[in-house]
Amino acid sequence: MKNNTDFAYQAVYRYLVRLVDQQQGELALKMPSLRQLAQRLSVSISTVQSAYSLLEKEGRVYSLPKSGYYSAPCSGNREGRACPDSDGDLLHVLCDNARRPGMSLLGCDEPTLLHAHESPLPAMEQELVRRYPRLREPGFQPFGEPELRTALAARYTRDAEHCWHADNVYVAPDLHGAFKAVIETLGLRGAVVLVESPCAWALLRLLQSFDIRVIELPLDETGSLDPARLDSLLRDNDIGLAVLPSLLNPVRGSMRPPGNSEAVTQALNRHQVWVLENDSHAGVQFAHEQAPLRHWVDPQRLVIIGAFDKSLGPEAPYGYLLCKTLEVRWQQYFWLRAFELPPIRQRAIARLCSSGRLDGQLMALRETLARRMQSMTQQLDEQTGGALRYQVPEGGCGVWAESVHPVDMRQVFDRLLAQRIVITPGELFSLQNRYGQHLWVSYAIDWSQDPAARLGALGEALAQARLP
Repeated sequence: MKNNTDFAYQAVYRYLVRLVDQQQGELALKMPSLRQLAQRLSVSISTVQSAYSLLEKEGRVYSLPKSGYYSAPCSGNREGRACPDSDGDLLHVLCDNARRPGMSLLGCDEPTLLHAHESPLPAMEQELVRRYPRLREPGFQPFGEPELRTALAARYTRDAEHCWHADNVYVAPDLHGAFKAVIETLGLRGAVVLVESPCAWALLRLLQSFDIRVIELPLDETGSLDPARLDSLLRDNDIGLAVLPSLLNPVRGSMRPPGNSEAVTQALNRHQVWVLENDSHAGVQFAHEQAPLRHWVDPQRLVIIGAFDKSLGPEAPYGYLLCKTLEVRWQQYFWLRAFELPPIRQRAIARLCSSGRLDGQLMALRETLARRMQSMTQQLDEQTGGALRYQVPEGGCGVWAESVHPVDMRQVFDRLLAQRIVITPGELFSLQNRYGQHLWVSYAIDWSQDPAARLGALGEALAQARLP
């Protein structure tokens, strides 16, 4: 279905564009499922997912949980208002409206949008296809392509005493799938898990879906975790896993201060708690890199999880994990799931890792994010009239801001939604009713559309929603 110079997902993308164009009208029509398209076009499910991701970014399709993808109507039928099927859940309303055509997003955690046309992955994959055409159909690799597993092991190796091997690495379709692998393999369904707070809403909802009781340990004003409070929680609760970022909290945009990681891991090691180090935002911190959390964690109770989408975009959605123990259980899980991931793309990512081009991509991305952060904070101050206070981010994609005056943040959300502007209220980043006066404002947005007007509307909405 494609010529030799095409990515498979590009051919699927063109097919879907024609399908959407044929279906355009005033009603949203259901699109073929991932599995249906994979079978119809003789490609992998992840290839179809990549094509759908591109269509979502363009506003041609949108997805609904447990329902699938739908073509976006070309009329004004899908206006910026709460979906009647959202049953009042704020997250459902946000996600549904964020995918509607014509909406302005102020809460996007996709840094590669700033370098959408500069990813080195397409060129590397096409080069491999030209030079090694027989690599298109290798044998089934349930744990991921050996070349990518080897490259990841090398990337995380510190020295001869702290090294990783390809057998310690497992590749999943995406970060969500990698998290599920950890939960299932460690037997955490119905267990207790500790997270650093604020925490990404996607992770919180995933933990909820496994009937996990989540304990939130909030960061203080310096971005530190309280080791004494952590020790108390570990004594009083049978915590099966602690999920902590490697260094950067992606919601606050704050780095863990020197010494805090070591103090925190001392408590975790003392109580023999499994640690899941979330390295998905590695490389997007602005300051000089400090030692990550894993340097002090007991390696026998450590799992590292990461992904490539923050650095390479939606064409590289794969998640991965590293663990030195439970080899049989990890292998059993991945054998049973039988993930079929495009081998050529995995090899292309491996070459980018081993050649240093991925690090070059991350360096350029950090520089762009830092510039956009400075522009966004300046415009936040100017357009909202000082209605928000925040700490200047040390990395990541957004500003974690708090209203200076008490406001009804739901009202702010609704007022902006009526103007086709989508914000991310702070309450989504907690399951324990924290952060009701906060919101997260991304600077990884489309800067071709001047954000000043949207931020001005935010300032007006904050003023109108002030509580007496």
